[in-house]
Amino acid sequence: MGYTVIRDNAIWVKSIEGNEALRRRLVDLPGGAAIDLVVDGRIGRWEKMRDGRDGRRTDGIKPIGPMRETWTALQAERGRIVEINEVDPDEPYYAALGATLTEWDTPEDDEAYRGL
Repeated sequence: MGYTVIRDNAIWVKSIEGNEALRRRLVDLPGGAAIDLVVDGRIGRWEKMRDGRDGRRTDGIKPIGPMRETWTALQAERGRIVEINEVDPDEPYYAALGATLTEWDTPEDDEAYRGL
């Protein structure tokens, strides 16, 4: 189980503790790639930040879609520690939610997750 502190409009990979596998997964994602995460018990989509103009890697993720509004609301609680984990598609609870989260059913998602 991973943890991070609400402190910015993005989550910086270096601030995630307790889940080294998630940290490595986020670092290895290419800029612009999306990932589904459970943050503070809320499922949402996050995007890996793109590399800087000078080519330096940016190891952060930003909320996209409906998660953007959720994360913005959580900014009122800066300093609070929240759980962060990757969505486990085999977890029965999340598998059942899959049919209700139709915003994830897009051609972009199909392309992003092809081959995984």
